[in-house]
Amino acid sequence: MNGLRVVPTWRHGQERLYVCLPDGGNVAWYDRETARVNLLRDDREGEVLEALGPFLTGPVTVGPPPVPTPAELARLTLHPDDDLAPNRPGEALLIALEREPGPAHRLRPDPRRRALTAEQAAGGALDRLDGAGWRTLHSVPLPGGDRIHHLVIGPGGLFAVHALPARRQRVHVTDPLVTLGRREPLPLLRRVRADADRASYALTAEVHAVLVLVDPADVTVREPPRSVRVLTDGELPGLARLGGMLKPADVEALHAMARDRATWTRV
Repeated sequence: MNGLRVVPTWRHGQERLYVCLPDGGNVAWYDRETARVNLLRDDREGEVLEALGPFLTGPVTVGPPPVPTPAELARLTLHPDDDLAPNRPGEALLIALEREPGPAHRLRPDPRRRALTAEQAAGGALDRLDGAGWRTLHSVPLPGGDRIHHLVIGPGGLFAVHALPARRQRVHVTDPLVTLGRREPLPLLRRVRADADRASYALTAEVHAVLVLVDPADVTVREPPRSVRVLTDGELPGLARLGGMLKPADVEALHAMARDRATWTRV
């Protein structure tokens, strides 16, 4: 034994194995996803590989940590309270329900829970686009108490996504009105467009508006709404087929900008 110990940790949803000295100082870390051992001390390479031996499952690259990109540097300088990336789908609703859960027994279900289920369904579908080079932020706060349910950035551009619970209901869309079942129609498309416009202003880039109907029984769109895509949650994976708008470096730079809470304070 060389005195080094291996400590597993999780960062941004990915597992890293840190190799530490007896006093706790780091000399290297192993990133399983990239199969790379990042050395902070070149003179300890042999000892590091010996300590990591039981954890290595194939060939690895060994070398100093890669130089961070500008987007990575911007992310690293964010205070945790200002970083929106850890937000869960429906984050604002989850917090509201924790603070004020409402009566234990109600004649009708709490509408916040239906809205939460819709945001979680849409958010889960969007998060699965990550492997195709897309990045998603959830519950992006806007001044005045408004928020963008999901902001999606990827090769096909930027999208402000609003999730609407429509479980087993017929939906009629006649710009700017959206009607669920027998309810009164609401001018929801105006809000969806406004959210996208505010995001465009904050990011100085074109952001497209998307209304996602979650689990509807039927959807009727009399004519395509102005500047708004109307999709079901089952159609969200189709966004991954869009491309040709942003390069990977542009996606990361915009994501780094969007995840900073300060970006949204003046829109």
